[in-house]
Amino acid sequence: MDANTLFEQIKKKQSVLCVGLDTDLEKVPQHLLLEEDPIFAFNKAIIDATHHVAVAYKPNTAFYEAYGIKGWQSLKKTINYLNDNHPDIFTIADAKRGDIGNTSSRYAKAFFEDLGFDSVTTAPYMGKDSIEPFLAFEGKFTIMLALTSNPGALDFQTQKVGAAELYKKVLETSKSWENSERLMYVVGATKAEYLAEIRQIIPKAFLLVPGVGAQGGSMDDVFKYGATETAGLLINSSRGIIYASAEKDFAEAAAAEAEKLQRQMAVHLKQLN
Repeated sequence: MDANTLFEQIKKKQSVLCVGLDTDLEKVPQHLLLEEDPIFAFNKAIIDATHHVAVAYKPNTAFYEAYGIKGWQSLKKTINYLNDNHPDIFTIADAKRGDIGNTSSRYAKAFFEDLGFDSVTTAPYMGKDSIEPFLAFEGKFTIMLALTSNPGALDFQTQKVGAAELYKKVLETSKSWENSERLMYVVGATKAEYLAEIRQIIPKAFLLVPGVGAQGGSMDDVFKYGATETAGLLINSSRGIIYASAEKDFAEAAAAEAEKLQRQMAVHLKQLN
């Protein structure tokens, strides 16, 4: 998928909604546990209920790895279902990988070729040679952690390295890497006050923004400081949508929450023309 396809979805749906598929068998409705594959049954129902307002889906791989081979099979079925039925919707493997070059190449091959994701999240702590192998895949995107929404982000990311904070150094350095035009970045909504400065460094790149809503992030601020003329944003919601209900109406409740967010996004997108 290219960035234009993603932008067309944003315009068509008036939405920048990314639905996080953080599927936990301890939280899904009990009646689904009778299914042959409860994880896939849950994911399919959520996708069917929300795809009209979602432009991206983001399974967090930890929730699948935790169940061993069965979890990986559920993940594979989920991405196959998305690719077969909604090929224009952007898919993100939230795996936060990053290692020495040959290892990163294997990670990239697993998520891009075997599983068929459009993108994968990465951690840049090991530097250029841990990220460039992901960027070598044409038609795929690498979403690199930049400034995250968790409390521990302040331990390293905002510490000064010379005259600038570390996250700014990471952003600036990443622009020099081969195929850096395939980079997107994770910036937490709870750090929205930093977005204006981030946009000075990466004015056009797409940002994956978690943390709106339950974690305290402001959608108004995210759009005010982070939006570009092509939107440039994917705003993720996971638990607030997929666990809106633990009863048999879970899919309908998920749709209602997704639509509520989409309506808010549409107001901001119209202001961007």
